Amino acid sequence: MSTLQASAQNQLRQFVEQIERLEEEKKQLASDIRDKYTEAKSVGFDVKALRQIVRLRKKSNEERQEEESILEVYMHALGMLDTVPDTSVVDKMMAAE
Repeated sequence: MSTLQASAQNQLRQFVEQIERLEEEKKQLASDIRDKYTEAKSVGFDVKALRQIVRLRKKSNEERQEEESILEVYMHALGMLDTVPDTSVVDKMMAAE
């Protein structure tokens, strides 16, 4: 196997060092996020609910509605809901596929 030329070696080293720095930053950010959830919990907020809110805020209104509609259909099918769900969103998704 041939060795990398000096310029390629330097470029590779830079990539590796940059990735290592970013991984360290990611580790620190994850720690900061955990600390925020701990802080929120200490003042009485439900961490599970907060995590779900954060996930939901990343999605568009349409995505959330689709997921909720599918969830309602499944829950109804399993006898977990008494009301009949609105399947119009699900029907649109199935027609698009």
